Amino acid sequence: MLTFQTLLQDAGVDPGQVRLLRHAKGSGTPGIHPLVAWRDDRPRFESYQSFQANRRQRFFNAPFWASFVAMPGSDSLFVGLYAPALKQPEMASFQCPLTHRLIPDAEADQYELTKCDVLTEFDGKLIIDWGAGALAWAQLAAKNPKQIVELRRQEGEPPYPGHSSFVRQLSEVEALPVSWRAILANSRGVYLLTCPRTKEQYVGGAYSGGGFITRWGQHARMEGDAKAFRSRDPADYRVSILEVAGSLTTDDEIHAMEQRWKEKLQSREMGLNRN
Repeated sequence: MLTFQTLLQDAGVDPGQVRLLRHAKGSGTPGIHPLVAWRDDRPRFESYQSFQANRRQRFFNAPFWASFVAMPGSDSLFVGLYAPALKQPEMASFQCPLTHRLIPDAEADQYELTKCDVLTEFDGKLIIDWGAGALAWAQLAAKNPKQIVELRRQEGEPPYPGHSSFVRQLSEVEALPVSWRAILANSRGVYLLTCPRTKEQYVGGAYSGGGFITRWGQHARMEGDAKAFRSRDPADYRVSILEVAGSLTTDDEIHAMEQRWKEKLQSREMGLNRN
């Protein structure tokens, strides 16, 4: 099994000196997904990463940080090896650069991060399986081997799988590749939300003014008129596309398509639709 630790050793870096950091966005957390920040605003991402919990100073005050960002699904993308230096312990209160959450006095330290030249050829290309301990987002590299699952030839986005094959968690919609979001923003039709935990489903329609991506964003933020499932965590739902409308299809016709799917799937009687 080829692991990230093998790459470290081949590059002359002792895994015992490396901390693994996997940046993700918690369900219901406001602000920008770390993957989106790394992709679109690198300084903002690195500012966010530079603040770490003061209570774990002994852990973070290490020679190297290997940084990953959570991808849609269970994979993690390597975004760089950094050399941290403790700059400001016990920071005064400040707003998190991504979530805008107020961090109280003395709860966080700030580190000065130097991007290392080592392993730069893998930045944005190497994907690992983080493993079952997704909640353990900061780990010791020497004790937690990470299997390499993909190495892309160049930094970029995977091709869109097509409407009929699209299945993702609702909570991952924000972090979808930019090209996917553009396709989904320009596509309208009928979609399905399912909750494997409760076995409930919801049929919805995506109309003019943003298409699928806008509608799903409303659901993920618990906005809009679909009130029946607001008691659920967005991470509980999987989203897929049932039918795509043609370019000349009117919103009234999409509404009729939506009603037909509600009848077919009985989502009023055995789901979360209320109209």
